[in-house]
Amino acid sequence: MHLYRERAEMSPDTIGFALLLLGVLLLLAKIIRVKWRLAQRLFIPSSIIGGGLALILGPDVLGRVASAFGADGFTESGLFTADILEVWGSLPSLLISVVFAALFLGHRLPGFREVSTVAGPQIAFGLTLASGQYVLGILLALLVLGPVFGLPVLSGALIEIGFEGGHGTAAGLGNTFAEFDFAEGQDLALGLATVGLLSGIVIGITLINWAVRTGRTTELHQNATPSVTEQAGLVEKQRRRSAGTLTVHPSSIEPLTLHFGLLAVAVIIGWLLLSALQWVESFTWAGTIELFAHVPLFPMAMIGGIVVQLAIQSFDRHEVVDRQLIERIQGFSLDTLIIAALGTLSLQVIAENLGPFLLLLVTGLLWSVLSLVLLAPRMMPDHWFERGIGDMGQSLGVTATGLILLRIADPELRTPAYPAFGYKQLALEPFFGGGLVTAAAIPLLANFGAGWMLGGMVVLLIGSLAVGLLHFGRRRQPPGEPATVPFEQA
Repeated sequence: MHLYRERAEMSPDTIGFALLLLGVLLLLAKIIRVKWRLAQRLFIPSSIIGGGLALILGPDVLGRVASAFGADGFTESGLFTADILEVWGSLPSLLISVVFAALFLGHRLPGFREVSTVAGPQIAFGLTLASGQYVLGILLALLVLGPVFGLPVLSGALIEIGFEGGHGTAAGLGNTFAEFDFAEGQDLALGLATVGLLSGIVIGITLINWAVRTGRTTELHQNATPSVTEQAGLVEKQRRRSAGTLTVHPSSIEPLTLHFGLLAVAVIIGWLLLSALQWVESFTWAGTIELFAHVPLFPMAMIGGIVVQLAIQSFDRHEVVDRQLIERIQGFSLDTLIIAALGTLSLQVIAENLGPFLLLLVTGLLWSVLSLVLLAPRMMPDHWFERGIGDMGQSLGVTATGLILLRIADPELRTPAYPAFGYKQLALEPFFGGGLVTAAAIPLLANFGAGWMLGGMVVLLIGSLAVGLLHFGRRRQPPGEPATVPFEQA
């Protein structure tokens, strides 16, 4: 029997119940995380566990098992109805705009000199990782995925979309994939994002242990491991802090409501910008190519967030915007997005394209790991492992993956890795990992072909490598000297 009775038309009750089910799955996932030691040791997020539960109970697992045993009532959509799965399928493209609109809200936007001083090496290394994913992916598409497996050249963007972009970006580009007759690309990208996130944690912790044993870390030493409470995803009572600050009195407006309103304004600004660009394009070159017509909303919502933050820095004298509340809304949106995206993931598509999927997966993993081990020591002037491990984790999953690994390698945040990572995000997020370049990659490949995209990324890869190796790498300090930018100053 289904959890909810099917109806002929989508109703508000169906939408509400679909959202409630996501909350129940997330709660069950957190209980599993607290009780399951393997999930704790691997730092698997509850959203991934919840998404796995939704996937198992859905049509591709429970539905197929039920079909094999003749239980026809579960074959179409598993334990859920088709309407619930339809609601879940539409959520990621909505929530990803909220996630990206929140990236810069509440963060003081630094000046160019400040960013370049603290995060110059980090930006060069991050650009190397991102552009390299495109170069290797497009070469793989041209040489193997197309000729051998018959996939379009658009598959060359899957490594960056799935790994650097993560679940949110992969889900948010669903309509773009469909518009260019590559709907299976979304499922492949979501699969890469899932395996990449888990691999990022497992490989990252393995590399941290290796670096500690071989003396490559500057702060973490042998036997310094996270506590049982931290592995369970709990915060010890004596270390707990408020999830937000009451910057306005609730009698006038609930602080959470105020911050949601700011995010709404950021998303609307992004929508207006995208609509304006699409209108301009319709009167210029739309007769020959279309670019902005296929760009999704979320990168423009991020620009809207920057516009709102600039206004806040200029006019918010009372400092009513609290970054922690923004992060709570962003975190809720991302958790809900991930579980909804995984719950509607098509395992059949991945199974039908298992060869290309494995090739993309192995290529992306090798590039990130080898970049950390071989390039980071030569591109970072100091604390190369702490700086590099965060970028490697983020290039395989999401920002949270990089931060988890960074905090394990530098638990007291004594190195410049944490502020450099944050400034690097400010510089690169507008373009890669779900930014404008990521969003435009599919239309660019479709309209201009692989040659132009490959050539541009090769130039960017060579340039970032040159800056990192020949400029920042030569600033390496003698052992024993302090970091160029202590964390306290940053």
